[in-house]
Amino acid sequence: MNVTENINISKPKGRKILQKLERNKVIDQIENTIPVGEDGLPEMTYSIEESFEKLWNKMEEHYGFDLRKL
Repeated sequence: MNVTENINISKPKGRKILQKLERNKVIDQIENTIPVGEDGLPEMTYSIEESFEKLWNKMEEHYGFDLRKL
């Protein structure tokens, strides 16, 4: 029997599930769909919340005040 499951590993709970699956010796194959760079290491990916937080921080550095308070 084969079971295919998509696990969102951008959140701690998803990463924890994946770690438990990887430790299980009975599992035949885990496909890694994380983008891999030319050096073979996973490319850094960010959630939408992390992306916007970085954007707001950059804008605060540039303008000198928090634009979210306008």
